[in-house]
Amino acid sequence: MSRRESAVAGSFYPAECSEIERYITHFNTVLDKNDFNIESVEIVPKAVIVPHAGYIYSGFTANVAYRCAVQKRGKVKRVVVIGPSHRVYINGASIALYDRYASPCGEMQIDLAYSNGLKERFGFLHFDPQAHHEHSTEVQVPFVQHYFPDAELVEIVYGELDSGELSLLIDKVLEESDTLVVISTDLSHFYTKQVAKGLDMHCIEGMADLDISELESGCEACGMIGVKAVITAAKRTGFKSRVLDYRTSADVTDDEQSVVGYVSCLIG
Repeated sequence: MSRRESAVAGSFYPAECSEIERYITHFNTVLDKNDFNIESVEIVPKAVIVPHAGYIYSGFTANVAYRCAVQKRGKVKRVVVIGPSHRVYINGASIALYDRYASPCGEMQIDLAYSNGLKERFGFLHFDPQAHHEHSTEVQVPFVQHYFPDAELVEIVYGELDSGELSLLIDKVLEESDTLVVISTDLSHFYTKQVAKGLDMHCIEGMADLDISELESGCEACGMIGVKAVITAAKRTGFKSRVLDYRTSADVTDDEQSVVGYVSCLIG
């Protein structure tokens, strides 16, 4: 059986499952101490937007979205994780056609039949194994395993691709009542904290209002194609959104001269 091997375990996130679980437990302890009321979240999420930096920087922000998703949705059959390529050039997008996905917390089953069906339907999809040494999608997998242990996985890594094309794929996936879409992105990179917050507010307001024009007025995000695609699909479907958490790397490093921004958001 073929397997998508871990590429960034031990760097972006721990190589030991017990350490991953320790992170998630800590994130939830902090969340509970801050009296975050998930019951007040009215959206039942069909999609989440989450960051993909190292867990020490963005894990808390991502975890909020996953915890809301499982408490609002319960079990799902599959999780479709979509993220940008950082390592290799991709024309279109690559969909992982492996049987299983390796993780420090054990292997996940890839929904190969569903993945092949998407590949046959959408011409921009192909399979390039090199594209799947990608952290933007991989860092999501331990969260998926923790909160949706029985789900099967679909991994899509995109490169040069029109967001409108990707939105049509998301339309199709959102038709499945038992599927969760995960859109992976970080926000601005390496500005001062003050400048970063100004840029990131365009991203946050664009997500909150499902407003593409706001995204295009100053938002800088490495996963902009995915964000635009899910917002376009959400507007066609009549979904709403809820921004959950925003922070920068300065919250961990105290370095306000060169920061990266992170946000999480529910769509449903």
